[in-house]
Amino acid sequence: MPAVARASRPRGGDATLVGCPISRVFCEKWEFRNRGRRTRLSTDRYSVLKAWIAAILWLIVISIESTAYLSAHNTSRFLFPLLHYLFGISLERFEPLHFFLRKGGHVFGYGLLSILLFRAWRETLPALGNPKWTFRWANIAVLGTALVASLDEWHQSFIPSRTGTPRDVLLDTCAGIAAQILVLLWMKWF
Repeated sequence: MPAVARASRPRGGDATLVGCPISRVFCEKWEFRNRGRRTRLSTDRYSVLKAWIAAILWLIVISIESTAYLSAHNTSRFLFPLLHYLFGISLERFEPLHFFLRKGGHVFGYGLLSILLFRAWRETLPALGNPKWTFRWANIAVLGTALVASLDEWHQSFIPSRTGTPRDVLLDTCAGIAAQILVLLWMKWF
């Protein structure tokens, strides 16, 4: 059997794993050689793994931000003294600013998650013609962002110092959609 046909088959001969992205990364036979030594990751598998690690690390950051330690009460403890010292902001002016800073954090965090998920799916699911952007990758990234936002708000509904609201899920999903529009524009122009 030629080497090319052997490299595309999943380990164990299970035909159901052929289209599975997990089999592409982990279950294929490792045929790549690096300076005569056998390595576990080819260049392609390395980029897939690198993209997913970045997305998973950002998911961990979102999970940490979802705890009671970063509730509005706790973030105001260090933000108010800092902003009061730097800009002389009073408590009355701080409260609406604190609200917008927290919602801006939602937009940034979930926009970045959407971009990282897009990158991970682009590396995992190849497309014909090697395009820079496809609706498929963007759609999966936005759906993943909406799922994570829903789970995050559901988790926050069980924490006494946090509130889980559907408005935040909508805000986070809109941030994911806006991030995908920015990715599309970036890919078209650069």
